Amino acid sequence: MDVVLVRRWYRSSLETLTLHRRTVDALNVFPVPDGDTGTNLVATLTAACEALDELGDNASLPEVTHRAARGALLGARGNSGVILAQMLRGLADTWGVDTVDSRGLAAGLRQACHAANDAVAAPAEGTILTVARAAAEAAENHANTPLPQACEAISRAAAAAVSATVDQLPALARAGVVDAGGLGLALMLDVLVAVTGGTTTGAALRAADTASRTARLRTAVQVPRESGSEEYAYEVQYLLDAETDAVDRLRTILSGLGDSLVIVGAASAEPGSGSAAAELRTWNVHVHVNDIGAAIEAGIESGRVYRLSVTRFADQVAAGGEVAVESPSGQRGVVVIAEGSGLAQVLRGEGALPVSGGRPSTQEVLGACRSSGGSDVIVLADESSHAVAESAAALARADGFRVAVIPTRSPVQALAALAVRDPGRRFDDDVIAMAEAAGGCRHAEVTIAARDALTSVGKCERGDFLGLADGDVVLIGADLEKLLIELTGRLCSAGAELLTIVAGSGLESQVLDNVAANLTRQWPLVDVQCLDGGQSRHLVLIGAE
Repeated sequence: MDVVLVRRWYRSSLETLTLHRRTVDALNVFPVPDGDTGTNLVATLTAACEALDELGDNASLPEVTHRAARGALLGARGNSGVILAQMLRGLADTWGVDTVDSRGLAAGLRQACHAANDAVAAPAEGTILTVARAAAEAAENHANTPLPQACEAISRAAAAAVSATVDQLPALARAGVVDAGGLGLALMLDVLVAVTGGTTTGAALRAADTASRTARLRTAVQVPRESGSEEYAYEVQYLLDAETDAVDRLRTILSGLGDSLVIVGAASAEPGSGSAAAELRTWNVHVHVNDIGAAIEAGIESGRVYRLSVTRFADQVAAGGEVAVESPSGQRGVVVIAEGSGLAQVLRGEGALPVSGGRPSTQEVLGACRSSGGSDVIVLADESSHAVAESAAALARADGFRVAVIPTRSPVQALAALAVRDPGRRFDDDVIAMAEAAGGCRHAEVTIAARDALTSVGKCERGDFLGLADGDVVLIGADLEKLLIELTGRLCSAGAELLTIVAGSGLESQVLDNVAANLTRQWPLVDVQCLDGGQSRHLVLIGAE
């Protein structure tokens, strides 16, 4: 099997899954009955094929498999999509040759199976993982068989494994259906038979037809959730650029927040790029939780979060997948925990209710939620007040409020979130947009060293000015104006289009004026906004968007 056939397999698989998308969707009851497995698999394969469109016709097999795997990773949707992306990565890691024979196919499917299992925090029998294992075992048993016949055996084994899933998972047994993700994989392996010149068994397609009839019979049946996910209301998914050690810590944190945890990653570099050993990698993170903010905050603390999505299961399950209606009150409040009288005035101007930063009490934050003017409330909390915000949110939910806590690491990120706020959007969509805006805003600050210390850029003495970017000390100096000019210049050189400077109570106005004038001269295309924040903890807060 050469690069042409592999490309044909991916594209033909996409066509087949698109054709049977609704059938696969109708089977989806695990880990929650949200009816989107077929849609997620199609979205993931679409991303893989679009990535291949960027390659020329002369691309090698390793280039094609790695590009498809990375495209799938970046575009993966849902639990099943993330697992499929990891399986494609397993193939790419194994197929570093020009052609693949039966033995190479067996090695690839075994690695795909291992990679998928390693990515899932709690693997379960009767899922796509079970079907992948059956396919890998069949491939190994036919490693010395001509490729077309080996593919036929693999397809038969996958179809048999799909049929068996109905008795392996309680949720499937209650609904009387086979596993949706497993069926999707079996359809892809059936396509592989046709691509390699074998005789298509049609076993997976027959299973799809049978499942379709079963799904039509159960349209009036209320399918209970799988027990492991019953208590979690939201699916959170995002892409993350981070180092492996940070992701290991993230995996532990998210395991304690919910279930259906899948984290898959691929090196940022592709074969031949010369940077395959880079520590920074791109990861696709998927988890079911109740605490949206904590899941997002854990990601932000681990690296750069983007392409964030949050799905409320009730919106998918209700009315056979139709979107549930928003709260009849239609009102939405925003509470921001931040220090500084000037900053509080700015926040009020943006339609938010400020709570004094530092150490606000749970009762103070709860009171703000109740006074925010809405039955739906979004709370923007920095690191020092996040635990208090979560406690207040829990109490507010008990009072009937719908509350989401968005973690920030600086008040300037709260300003960025407020800039994209749209009360006309669905609540969950507004939370996503605001969280993405907050996470996408780089933050810097200037403070005064309280004592002699050793930092990442050298020794500082008490009274020195410290310039921090994204939480790390990057500059030390005795001249505040020079330090500010260098710090803002670094942010601008990194691609900032909008720079927000929030002056603290201890900053002289002349210093701010000189820094702003320098920015206008040196960076004429950057929009600079200066605000009087009045905060005492930081001389200056800076946001770069």
